Amino acid sequence: MEALTLDPVLARVCGAALAVVLLSGAWQKLRDLAVFEASVDIYRLLPEALVPLFARAFPLFEALAGAALLFDATRSAGLVLSLAVLGVATAGVIANLLRGHTEIDCGCGGAEGHTTLSWALPARNTVLLIAAVLGGQDGGSRDLMWIDYLSVAGGTLALLGLYAAANQLMANHPRLIQLRN
Repeated sequence: MEALTLDPVLARVCGAALAVVLLSGAWQKLRDLAVFEASVDIYRLLPEALVPLFARAFPLFEALAGAALLFDATRSAGLVLSLAVLGVATAGVIANLLRGHTEIDCGCGGAEGHTTLSWALPARNTVLLIAAVLGGQDGGSRDLMWIDYLSVAGGTLALLGLYAAANQLMANHPRLIQLRN
């Protein structure tokens, strides 16, 4: 039985979209490190002495994962790093959800983001984990042609639009509930 191979366009679309998500997330965290450090502290999962170290290291690993997904030679490393970064972030959210801490900011949107913890975040991150696995594939079943690169660009923009819409819906959901009451 022959193994299922992923079309290289789909692999690159998923990899490029996830790379943009990771790189922009890292940028937002590094741009306002004090806000991200406060978010990490509010999670109450690390000893206080480790919070500053984690707050500085996490976005660096996030940026490395995103950058590595962009190049054929480092795609496998990008897959491993992105799975680790997304896994750690998702585990932190789930731990707080299980403790009933839902009124804290997720810390994933920088100073502009105001998304409180909900089960929608692990669901979104599961989709990102799937994108990481797909984007980490070789997709070498055929050579890319010029039209494929246009498809990769369009597909990447479409996935990023869906990601932005999902994030906005998650951020607005508590406000909508408040308005309804």
